[in-house]
Amino acid sequence: MLNQSPDYPSILALLFEKKAIRPLDWQFAKFIGAIERHCTDEVMFLAALLSQQLGQGHICLPLIFSSQLTASAQLNVYGELAQLIDERVAKTDWQSVVQLSSTIAIDDVGDGASPLVWQSGRLYLQRYFDYEQRIGQRLYNLAMPITMSPSQVEKMASLLDRLFSREYGYLFERLAQESALGSTQVKRQQVVCDYLDITTPNVINWERVEDVIAQAKTSQHLEKLSEIIPLTACLNWQKVAAAVALTRRFAVISGGPGTGKTTTVTKLLAALVEQGNEQQQSLSIKLVAPTGKAAARLTESIGKALNQLAIDPEVKAQIPTESSTLHRLLGAIPNQAEYRHNSKNPLHLDVLVLDEASMVDLSMMYKLLQALPKHARLILLGDKDQLASVEAGAVLADICAFTEHGYSSEQNDAIRRLTQFDCSLESRLGGSAIGDSLCVLQKSYRFDARSGIGQLAKSVNNGDVPGFRRVWEQGFNDIEWQPLSADAYQKLIARMASVYRPYISAIAEEPEINLRGEPLLNWQHQHALAALNLFAKNRLLCAVREGDFGVVGVNQRIEGRLKQRGIIVNKDDTWYQGRPIMVTKNDHGLGLFNGDIGLCMWDHSSEVPRLKVFFELPDGSIKSVLPSRVPEHETAYAMTIHKSQGSEFEHTFLLLPADYSPILTKELIYTGITRAKHQLSLIADASVLAKGIRQVTVRHSGLIDKLAGKG
Repeated sequence: MLNQSPDYPSILALLFEKKAIRPLDWQFAKFIGAIERHCTDEVMFLAALLSQQLGQGHICLPLIFSSQLTASAQLNVYGELAQLIDERVAKTDWQSVVQLSSTIAIDDVGDGASPLVWQSGRLYLQRYFDYEQRIGQRLYNLAMPITMSPSQVEKMASLLDRLFSREYGYLFERLAQESALGSTQVKRQQVVCDYLDITTPNVINWERVEDVIAQAKTSQHLEKLSEIIPLTACLNWQKVAAAVALTRRFAVISGGPGTGKTTTVTKLLAALVEQGNEQQQSLSIKLVAPTGKAAARLTESIGKALNQLAIDPEVKAQIPTESSTLHRLLGAIPNQAEYRHNSKNPLHLDVLVLDEASMVDLSMMYKLLQALPKHARLILLGDKDQLASVEAGAVLADICAFTEHGYSSEQNDAIRRLTQFDCSLESRLGGSAIGDSLCVLQKSYRFDARSGIGQLAKSVNNGDVPGFRRVWEQGFNDIEWQPLSADAYQKLIARMASVYRPYISAIAEEPEINLRGEPLLNWQHQHALAALNLFAKNRLLCAVREGDFGVVGVNQRIEGRLKQRGIIVNKDDTWYQGRPIMVTKNDHGLGLFNGDIGLCMWDHSSEVPRLKVFFELPDGSIKSVLPSRVPEHETAYAMTIHKSQGSEFEHTFLLLPADYSPILTKELIYTGITRAKHQLSLIADASVLAKGIRQVTVRHSGLIDKLAGKG
């Protein structure tokens, strides 16, 4: 064991032995030590800790060690070793170490040659410091207001009124349901307030409203409510989001599942296209998402929203309905970290919409902004409360931290002129350029008060354990919870074998003998698409990778149960008909990327049928690949919650481990719950759940300061 006054090299050796730091962290510390001329031992320790923190998703290492943020806590070590580390750290004058070090630049003074940078109590790798600086400056510049003439404001206000006009059909249906239930006047008024986004009900003549409701035989009869309920008494956040995006070249539209992010952005794009047409400018608009599955969902969502939009066909034709992945947009180069599009070869577009922005890490956001033309608009869509990106950074969460500021008085005035809505009550800290570019949608159209999934998500997001428990007492039929036990675990495995049976049965169907040539190829692709859609209906999500409760163990058990029941035929071969796989490493040459899902099935389109793996691409087309050519992958009956981001399933099964782990956070549990579209089955220990809901993810960075113009 270490002595009572250990030096930093001894501490690092023991940390490496106990696997508290990775081989990469250890080697990086040695590299820094080899070139450090003054405080070698101390700077080596900092380098190892910084590298370890980057592996945990942090951008920087806070150098203000305290009782709340100790070095041992950041390293996840406890007991006697933790005590010795923290005592040694407390005796070190880190301010002097930073000032004397030959490898640490202060505030990046100089030519950027130093491998490490210290600024405002944070230690960075030079590369990540540069990323943060450039992202902050570019977004801050994009967030500056766009000047519009009074006539332009008037035209855009009129256009927004038309695009976001009240829809009385849903209200009529809901009022009919309430009438059948014999609801009270108070309940009917609550329904009207909810569906028409009323925020100041005290200014409305409710007697007249009741008369209109009583006499309404169709939804058109409810249109008389427009004369009674003024827009100034309402606050439609979707319309506000569109107005915000019209006033800036950078905008973020955040919100949970079903809040209408894609509906809002589709209407916004229609407004931008009409504005461009008036100015005789044809806009080039691109839609992207971080993964193929997320891109496919965006394509589907935009297509549905566009079909329901009553706009000029000429305008509709200018709004794209196909989305791509970020890798494809930027032009991935096989075996290289760089992309074809960059600051010297920018993208050819005027408007870029990026969905699932919470999945984008700091490095990718930097590369995207470098490739964005100076005149272009950037619109980010995403759920700020979801898990942060797998790689380092929490860019969307850092940006959305400015929602706490509210809107500036100038932005409030601009929103009021465009929408007739007053957001001044939402302002708390006087606004900021970034805050004026944000809008958080606050009403879910998928999960209403009758939805257990929505209520669970809300309570987890609020870290409200008692509220989470109360949800289960209300008898919702879209959620079920099985306390974790050996019996519950075995029943889950058996149940997954049953829910996956339909897609495997569909795969086994063979084409008619008289199909030849092109018809057979069409049949094969439609056959694969149908099987992929069936497989996507259900999914088991795990919080961890290893062990009985991780994806590796669960996948093996589900595969074994399917084989035992004769549902799959697997004679100890890796590949068999029905095997689902997930790509785990990008292959730019094949056009397959991390997170893409494929199904192994017989390809009957050639003279001799052979096994291939079929993938659905973001544009809805099907790609087939020989098993030997599939990039690094894993079996995907179960997948981690991290990998499920950007996807949703009609029925989601969520399995948490038996023992608490720091990986279990409210963001992880919230993300898992919100992957469920219609049904959620939760298998978890109550105490583990409670601890996880109380645990908040924190990722260290200085991006908020940079976005505020302080960097």
